[in-house]
Amino acid sequence: MHAALVTITIDPSQAPAAAAALMDDILPRVTSAPGFTAGYWLEPHDGQGFSILLFDTEERSRQAAEAASKWSAPGVSIDNVEIRRVAVAVP
Repeated sequence: MHAALVTITIDPSQAPAAAAALMDDILPRVTSAPGFTAGYWLEPHDGQGFSILLFDTEERSRQAAEAASKWSAPGVSIDNVEIRRVAVAVP
């Protein structure tokens, strides 16, 4: 299993529109991506957001990371996407 770690910056004045885009557009794309296992979107803090997206293979996590670079939401910029192998997973 591999994780795509996504770091974003959110314009606080556009946070409601960004949240709507996440729920209506981005989540359906992510959850239907091949190999998607789980995802965690952390509450933004001081305009910074962080997501952890889990996929069954490194290749699929890289494909998702490439797709993520093309997503758009009002007031959101993707700062970094990093791929890491999951060392230990505890349910």
